[in-house]
Amino acid sequence: MSAQTTPHLIRGRILTFLENPFQQNAASAYRFYEDGALLIANGKIADIGSFDDVKARIGADVAVTDHRPHLIMPGFIDTHLHFPQTQAIASYGAQLLEWLNTYVFVEEQKFENAAHADFIAGRFLDELIRNGTTTAVAYCSVHKQSAQSMFAAARQRNMLMVGGKVMMDRNAPEALRDTPQSGYDDSKALIEAWHKPDQRNYYAISPRFAITSTPEQLEMSKALVQEFPDCYVQTHLSENHDEIAFATSLYPSAQHYIDIYAHYELLTPKTILGHCIHMCDREVSLMAERGAVAAFCPTSNLFLGSGLFDHDRFAKLGARISVATDVGGGSSFSMLETMSEAYKIMALQGQKLSPLQSYYMLTLGNARALGLQDKIGSLHVGADADIVVLDARAKPAMDLRMDVAETLEDELFILQTMGDDRCVREVYIAGKAMKSAL
Repeated sequence: MSAQTTPHLIRGRILTFLENPFQQNAASAYRFYEDGALLIANGKIADIGSFDDVKARIGADVAVTDHRPHLIMPGFIDTHLHFPQTQAIASYGAQLLEWLNTYVFVEEQKFENAAHADFIAGRFLDELIRNGTTTAVAYCSVHKQSAQSMFAAARQRNMLMVGGKVMMDRNAPEALRDTPQSGYDDSKALIEAWHKPDQRNYYAISPRFAITSTPEQLEMSKALVQEFPDCYVQTHLSENHDEIAFATSLYPSAQHYIDIYAHYELLTPKTILGHCIHMCDREVSLMAERGAVAAFCPTSNLFLGSGLFDHDRFAKLGARISVATDVGGGSSFSMLETMSEAYKIMALQGQKLSPLQSYYMLTLGNARALGLQDKIGSLHVGADADIVVLDARAKPAMDLRMDVAETLEDELFILQTMGDDRCVREVYIAGKAMKSAL
């Protein structure tokens, strides 16, 4: 699908972030236009400013899509979720390892079938769009076909997606096991076929976690990272106490769980580590030193009873943080609902999460975690035109609450705390309206 070529204006109340409001005065961290405009051309943002100023600079008539009084922001970014678990979401009554064996590994075996993989890939990406997510970092199943299906569906929608087939050669059903060599071969073939940043596809080398990968497979993962250093790496770390005990028993030379990945040189600035809940200061400091990113997955951590991510300790020790849904352990595709739970998790630990900080994390913060801030995560000239339009009055209770809202921060917090996919009025992918077409 080619990017839109006809220039047009998107009008509305525009919010975009410039800097991190955790680290500096919030007022200087963002730019807001009460009556703003984005000039979209060839799938990118060609101008931004007040509507009158942008219109004057164009010097010609162009089509205008007027979203007033709704709020226009960069599309949301989700840094950790599982596309084959789309139909496993809301599976009752188990913690991590039991949940994987009871529900997830059963579901993932279906992805050997290409027709099933194609069907779920399309539904998965459309669900992201419905919820305002324009980029995600996704695990596929062990099957090469599952990654092909996801990337093909993403290319059809022109979505910027990161993903990769999981590598796992033990402690899983036989139908879901590869081998160190086949995992390497399949991953390399997928990288060569689908890692195409100019076509908005990025590959993530994906050893599922230490429990399901032998030392030989982690050696092959290391070889892939060395061979393809521009690819991402994704795996899981310290989500659950039983997981930690099992992983470290399999790698007895590791002092801590993270040492397993460090030994195989899998901790890089392009590494995204899901969960990172039960970690000591030494482990967090090692993440900071290597530049790896912790993916904070609040709905999943609560749903599976895994624990509370200590955001402020990671920030204090200089570790990089992103935020994610972790569908299907996560209970919602909505990044708004995800940040609602993030707020509560932090409050339980005496930590604060302001509305501006939340929306920074959903947009520019997650883009920076991926090193893609030049392309996505903010509304600036030259950025890809991935945009979400939010309606803070989409539900009757929200409409009533908005009647007494006084500030932009009030509106953002109402969206975050009460919002869901119904609040997402439109989503643009590279300048093309997508949600209304679903």
